[in-house]
This record gives sequence, structure tokens and C-alpha cells, in this order.
Amino acid sequence: MVPHLVTALTGPINELEQRVLDSMPAIERWFRLEWMEHTPPFYCSVDVRNAGFKLAPVDTDLFPRGWNNLTPAMLPLAVQAAMAAIEKICPEARNLLIVPENNVRSTFYLSNLAQLRRIFHMAGLNVRLGSISPDVKKTTTLRLPDGETLTLEPVIRNKGRLGVKDFDPCTILLNNDLVAGVPGILEDINEQYLLPPLHASWSTRRRSTHFKTYEEVSKRFGKLIGVDPWLINPMFDSCGGIDLGTTDGLDALTARVDALLAKVKKKYKEYGIKEKAFVVVKADNRGSGAGLMTVRDAKDVAALAKKARNTAGSPFQGEQELILQEGVLTLERMNDAVAEPVVYMMDRYVVGGFYRIHAERGIDEDLNAPGSSFVPLAFNESTHLPQPGVRPGASAPNRFYMYGVVGRLAMLAASYELEVTDPQAERYD
Repeated sequence: MVPHLVTALTGPINELEQRVLDSMPAIERWFRLEWMEHTPPFYCSVDVRNAGFKLAPVDTDLFPRGWNNLTPAMLPLAVQAAMAAIEKICPEARNLLIVPENNVRSTFYLSNLAQLRRIFHMAGLNVRLGSISPDVKKTTTLRLPDGETLTLEPVIRNKGRLGVKDFDPCTILLNNDLVAGVPGILEDINEQYLLPPLHASWSTRRRSTHFKTYEEVSKRFGKLIGVDPWLINPMFDSCGGIDLGTTDGLDALTARVDALLAKVKKKYKEYGIKEKAFVVVKADNRGSGAGLMTVRDAKDVAALAKKARNTAGSPFQGEQELILQEGVLTLERMNDAVAEPVVYMMDRYVVGGFYRIHAERGIDEDLNAPGSSFVPLAFNESTHLPQPGVRPGASAPNRFYMYGVVGRLAMLAASYELEVTDPQAERYD
């Protein structure tokens, strides 16, 4: 059963929520059957936006950080999910090597590594941290603000195996999305389990591929419970090989934005929605927080693109692959700050989550930006299971059950995505 987290929100999405709750047995059976056919990503997190009239994922991270935001009450579920995942992959596993990002100076990220180490240690594994950064040439001890320490060791490649000194792991867990490309030291590892696989990294991965598979999943799910899939799916478009520094590039993007805005406005009109439609333009081959443009009118594309290109570290410089995504408002609030729930999963289980909040951002803006903070979502008492007879919008457990369903739909889409992009997959034409 999906854990039900405390959410402060009550109110909209009543009809969709009612349909989801009424369909719970069918939904859980459907997921069970899907996981018999498809392998879930080892772990992932999903950013969910609740616009009141629709509830949709806007980002799926296959190398999730932020595990330190899970409360101690969530840890038993995370440990249980880790046990299930490891048992399926390598039942005899004794040693696990976590490969972190190359830059580990952030105390927030170090706390994330400490939490991951804690989860897998409690799942019964010896855990070490092995860095592939060329700057880590010797064993380094790092101290966290709470006094806890982490030992970071340089990774050693011995023929076809990866490890650290005096430590030969069965499984290697990447907590590094390899946005700069796959280093040679990680290639051709055939004797150990590398999780997630290399084709889940941004050297291969495209957001557009993910949302294409999510679109397929949402259509099938919509048919299952009898709802318009648009209510759980953000429309999108993609364009590759586009240079926003050229007139042709700007014209092409403007035309695509205009067409997508028209489709969104048509849906708004169909549902009597008075809010202003908007489109978010992101790099197709980057992780979250890698820059984006929010476009409310196609006429603004040129000015927004110029501003975006002039921003330090912008992904919009030179020829780019871009994804255009229907913007989804968030009506969630925490202490008067705009908020969005982030759902954390391991194997096929929802294990927890938190609110990402940003006091200086609006309901139609990206919250994954400097100045954001995180509020853990605490578990309800175990007696607070979904309440099918309760009026929609009146039950916090029911509301978060929906978030867990949407998170798992995005995770299922990610499993389809990894099958499609797997270079080792068998092809049947």
C-alpha cells in the first residue's frame, strides 16, 4: 500500500480524486500487472504540480538527491523497499558502492549521501562511497554539520570490476546523473550491477522521450478509470538542433510555442478554466535546475530567449535540444509560500516525500531554484488509510494517495523509457 503523507491542502480536484479513490482496487491491480512486465527504475523522485483542475508530474529524476529530507518516520519504508530491490537484483549482495556526484562540497548533498548510506546499511549491506572525480586521489573524511562523518574514497578499476581499496561490491549505485558524459571508468562493467544503468544518464536521456512514454501511460490509465488523460498529463513538444541566437531558431521556437499554447488554451476553454495558459521551455538533455523559460505569449519568445542566453551557465547557448511543456500551476501553499510535492520512490514503492517551497516564486514559476527550501511531509498515523466514503478534498490521506498514484505513473513511464533507450535490449521487428 502506498503511504499516505500529511498535506495541508484541501479543496479542488474533487472529481478526479473521487474517481481515483473509487477505482483503487483496479488501480493497484493494474500497477501489479505492469510491474510483472516492466522493471521499475531502482529509485526516482517526481515533482508533482497540483493546479486544482489538473494534477501532473513535471519532472522525473532517476538519480534523486534530497533523501535527507525524508523524516525518520519514513525510513522503515525506504529500508523495506531497498531490501526488496536488492533481493530482486542480487539476493546474495553483501557490499554496495555508492558513486556520488563529482562535486560533494554542499553539506545538503553530503546529508543526502549519509541518508542513502543509512538506508542501505539498515537493509543489511556494507556501504562505501567511491568517487570517480579526478580530484579525489586519496581517502578523504568529510564532516557534516551534525557531527556525522563520511569517508570518500577514490574508485579503483580492476579489469571488469569497480571498487575501492579492500572492497569488492556486488552492486554499484550511481547518485551521479553524469550530465557531463559517461567517463571511461564506468563503461563495460559486465560483472557487477550498475544502478541506474548508464543509459539513464543525461548523456543518453531526453525529457521528451520520458514524456512521450508518460503520455502513453496516462492514456491507458485514463481509460482504466474513465477520465480525460489531460487531467494528469502535461502536453509537450520538442525541437532539436535549434540555435536561439539566430533568427531561424527564434522563429522556429516561436511557432512551436504558439502552437502548444493554442492547444492548452483549447483545453482550458473546454473545462471553463479562467487561468492564463503558459508554456515552459527547458533543455531536453539536462536535469532539473538547468535553466528554463516561462512563456505566456509567443510574442515574448525573442526577449525571453535573449535574457536566458545571457545568463551565466545557461543551457540555451549555441545549438540546443529543447522541450516545450505545458505549464502546470501549483495551488499548494505552505506558510503562505508556493509549494509543490515531491514524491520519492524506490523499486516500485512510494517511500516518502516533501514539499519544495519558495517564498519568492509565483504559482506559475519554477520552484527548483536558489532560495527554495524543503518541508518534510510527515506520515499520518497508521489508522489513517484512504477513506473511500469521505467527501473529496476533505481527507489529507486521500489527497496524497493521488500524489503517490501520479508518482508511480511517472515511474512506470521511466521504466518504459529505459526499455526504449536500452542499447542492450533485444529488438523484435
